[in-house]
Amino acid sequence: MNINKKVLYISYDGMTDPLGQSQVIPYLEQLAKQGYRFTILSVEKKKRLDESGEKIRQLLSGMGIKWETLIITSKPPILSKIYDQWKINTVTARLHRENKFDLVHCRSYVAGEAGLRLFRRFKVPFLFDMRGFWVDERVDSGHWNIRNPVYRFLYRLYKKKEKKYFSQSAHIISLTQKGKEELIKAYNVPDNKISIIPCCADLEHFDFRKIKDEEKQQAKKKLGIANGHKVLSYLGSLGGWYMTDEMLDFFAVMKTKIPETVFLFITHDNREKILKRAAVKGIAADYIRVQPASRNEVPLYLSLSDWGIFFIKDVYSKKASSPTKQGEIMAMGVPIVCNDIGDTGKIIEETGTGIVINSFDNRTFEKTAELMENMIPVSRECIRKAALDYYDLRHGVVLYSNIYKQLLFGI
Repeated sequence: MNINKKVLYISYDGMTDPLGQSQVIPYLEQLAKQGYRFTILSVEKKKRLDESGEKIRQLLSGMGIKWETLIITSKPPILSKIYDQWKINTVTARLHRENKFDLVHCRSYVAGEAGLRLFRRFKVPFLFDMRGFWVDERVDSGHWNIRNPVYRFLYRLYKKKEKKYFSQSAHIISLTQKGKEELIKAYNVPDNKISIIPCCADLEHFDFRKIKDEEKQQAKKKLGIANGHKVLSYLGSLGGWYMTDEMLDFFAVMKTKIPETVFLFITHDNREKILKRAAVKGIAADYIRVQPASRNEVPLYLSLSDWGIFFIKDVYSKKASSPTKQGEIMAMGVPIVCNDIGDTGKIIEETGTGIVINSFDNRTFEKTAELMENMIPVSRECIRKAALDYYDLRHGVVLYSNIYKQLLFGI
């Protein structure tokens, strides 16, 4: 099939951000190979754009993808976001006049607003890649305190907008089955208008088989991890939805059961802040490792792990949450300790690739640590196979491709 269709991809996440590099560019690269002609409009952090913008631009250019950028506005609160929305809407309209797009693919709600306007004005169908219940996320995270009349107004306004995104989009992508069920039950969205595509991982990049033993030994030596010591690891930024204190509480209990264990944070977050929070929990700095890593370095440091961990706040908006890190950790053959958010717990339990907990008390932590100490380990190969079943980027590309064909060619 000679596709040759023009697609505008709008993202409020930057392509210079880790999410843009793991959750946008790899998909568009494969879809571009099928013949889709992409233009990306993304909102970038100025510092990151200055540091790596040219590298990303060359990368995208090599894929035949055009890239338009805006700089995110951070101050003042609320007004800055309104201004960003106006910029996106304005540039989107200009780009369409210049390119005459066949489809607009909107990543999350800010992009969805621009897509809705383009649909109403120019009748360009828009794909709403919702990424989660963003309006409720603002409330659940504490960013919008609806006791404040301004935020209460914003909440009501965007809940009305949300219904329009659901009703007027050509198709909706949910990250989870639970998110899809909520769309059908609470918003009366037809079943056949929703597809489920979780946050997939590049399983060619995250592959424990590509890490040599000597590389692991060198990394352990660099981090001061003795041979025979167990490693519990956390990947990614801390704070926000991720329950740092509860993860540290778990580690403190885990050490009473498995003393020769260190907690490795693979993160760009401040090391001293992590050590201070650990100290409050009675965890000595000797048992904590903090290692920043580029995307290329992450597989190596993950390969040192005996277990991965993440706890996420259990709130309404997280029904639609699919942590990117889950597929990456599983692809490295590492079992996971986590709570049940979105489809996370269901996948872990169905595949036997970790332990799901839903209480954050010491007794639950003790039982979990005892399980970890005594259970027969699942092979790295089996855990990786489960990742291939659920999180393979290639499968995600096929699903996106099918949706594009349905919207653009009716097949």
